[in-house]
Amino acid sequence: MTSEGRETVLTYSGGVIDRAANQRSDPGWIDTTLADPGTRLIPMWRDQCLVSGEPAVPAILPAAGAQAEAVLDSAAEVVFLGLDDQGGIFAADLSPGAESQAVEAAGAERVLDVRSLIGALTTRSGHGGHLRTCQNQACARLHFPLVEPAVIMLVENGDRCLLARHQGSAAGSYSTLAGFVGVCESLEDAVRREVAEETGVPVGTVTYLASQGWPFPSGLMIGFRATAMAETVHVDGEEVIEARWFSRDELARHAAAGGRLGRVDSIDRYLLRSWLEERTDCQTAPRSCG
Repeated sequence: MTSEGRETVLTYSGGVIDRAANQRSDPGWIDTTLADPGTRLIPMWRDQCLVSGEPAVPAILPAAGAQAEAVLDSAAEVVFLGLDDQGGIFAADLSPGAESQAVEAAGAERVLDVRSLIGALTTRSGHGGHLRTCQNQACARLHFPLVEPAVIMLVENGDRCLLARHQGSAAGSYSTLAGFVGVCESLEDAVRREVAEETGVPVGTVTYLASQGWPFPSGLMIGFRATAMAETVHVDGEEVIEARWFSRDELARHAAAGGRLGRVDSIDRYLLRSWLEERTDCQTAPRSCG
């Protein structure tokens, strides 16, 4: 842990790219971001990178520059990737033109297609279909069935926790927040992103509690306790239509009246009940709770 209470940030983690889920649906906001001096443009040509040098370095252009204007004039589509500390990041598809035109527009030297390696990456089935082995002798990599990881979290602020009512759920039906982990995203970053996207609540410390295999299908639910850094809630209105804070006393009364606290077969029940049990522990041994 760092002095600020956050986890050590490993390579590829740290949440440096903000997908701006609450803004990207606004065309005006997209146009303004694309015109910002700090925005950069990554040109692509038919799923290939436009690169220069050896080793290859991809072309990344200031969106406000003349080179970027040439790319935008030739692009079939421009896709917003996200925000970092410098500004926006967009990808531009130059597929309609010839390769030489795309290279010239991007100010690059050539294109690089990672799919050209596919001929050396054929695999053979083994272990009754549970394993595939790369037939390239220089590789011989083992490939196992893919698991889809998802985070599920109980967000707390003092003696209250944040629960949400999701799209399609009955009125008064609240549950913990959850979501799938993105590519090159740490579990802690996924917790912070999902909570921020769905409720607008920023999260600081994230602590692992437990995990659960989830066969519907090929899932892995990883449970966390997350500490909120603010109380104000702004739901996204798409996945989550309502969210609010509940005290331990409220949930305890709900459970005592026979109310549901999570699915009987899901880790969310464990997250909620373990949080409620801390209330009982504090009542029987208050000194241990500070």
